Amino acid sequence: MTPTAIQLIGAVLFAVAILHTFSTKFFEHLAHTRPAHAGIWRLLGKVEVVFGFWAMVLIVMMAATDGATVAMQYLQSRNFTEPMFIFAIMVIAGTRPILQTAMAGVRLIARTIPLPGSMGFYFTVLALVPLLGSFITEPAAITLAALILADRVFARGVSSRLKYATLGVLFVNISIGGTLTPFAALPVLMVAGKWNWDIAFMMLTFGWKAAIAVGVNALGATFLFRKELGQLLPVDNGAHRGPVPPALILIHLVFLAGVVVFAHHAVMFMGLFLCFLGVTEAYSRHQDPLILREGLLVAFFLAGLVVLGGQQQWWLQPALMSMSSDTVFFGAAILTAFTDNAILTYLGSLVEGLSDDFKYALVAGAVTGGGLTIIANAPNPAGIAILRGYFDDEAVHPMGLLLAALPPTIIVALAFRYL
Repeated sequence: MTPTAIQLIGAVLFAVAILHTFSTKFFEHLAHTRPAHAGIWRLLGKVEVVFGFWAMVLIVMMAATDGATVAMQYLQSRNFTEPMFIFAIMVIAGTRPILQTAMAGVRLIARTIPLPGSMGFYFTVLALVPLLGSFITEPAAITLAALILADRVFARGVSSRLKYATLGVLFVNISIGGTLTPFAALPVLMVAGKWNWDIAFMMLTFGWKAAIAVGVNALGATFLFRKELGQLLPVDNGAHRGPVPPALILIHLVFLAGVVVFAHHAVMFMGLFLCFLGVTEAYSRHQDPLILREGLLVAFFLAGLVVLGGQQQWWLQPALMSMSSDTVFFGAAILTAFTDNAILTYLGSLVEGLSDDFKYALVAGAVTGGGLTIIANAPNPAGIAILRGYFDDEAVHPMGLLLAALPPTIIVALAFRYL
């Protein structure tokens, strides 16, 4: 098809936004060397701001070329339920009652693993929590995992190599850890209803392979950094905060479950979220500061991706459909790194008459590449927002993440292709 002027502009801005994600350290450098405008440079140096910023540029360009009415109609045609959901689930999952409950469960399982220091705890977080994402959703799982790792590993002076390797394995495992069910991973959700993929199908076709790959990746990272992890003695950093009343924990779990159940109904889950905020205010002595800022930045990033991504169908869909069922697996894994895995599977769901092999390869490839970049999988920005402050200059270098995520991505590719 022949693209319109605004589609071409959208594609160019999308490419610029991707380049911007690789250039955040440059803007951080400008903040130090150009103090007169340090605020704007620091803002542009936050990777969560990138797609939201360039989405605003797109809307301005659309209003200038096609008129303000067209720009407004385009915005109203976009579905922002996912950014809103991730904001709500991040804030709820990051509360002290939920976090302490998850931490207690991880410690209980880690004690059964005969490994020195923090090795057993580290392995459990990277292996168990991503698989938990199949039931509490991937955004909730990555929020829990990132907060636990921040407290128990990243804040304890570990090496940059361990930080990047952990982030790479976490992102890859989260991307595939939600494939045990048809509702927790957005790339699967996009096609599950139309293609009649139920829980039994996901478990038998994707789930067991994903579980093996998650375990291998977690074990590989644990073994690779066994000396450093073995020297990190287990600690209980939450003990000094005092126990949370069981009734309050139950209330938080009910709110978490309610938001998950109504994940695709913004009116319902945002109503529950507002009620939840009231509960946290009433029992503030049992709360840590809510991660509202981090959640809003992630929502802004994803909303920008929704706006910019809506202008990419004209070239993405033909690129996908030109591939055979044998090549679409690798094509989807590569394209995912530069777009978003849910966008790819959604475009595939629009095409009628796809073979079962093509459907499997498309979804498997999309989730395989979900850890390579921050934009490859919707929950990734949540992990970045929580862990970014522990990296040099408070920035995660995209190339460092890519290199760290490549080995676990290869493990996943082998599992989905040959098991």
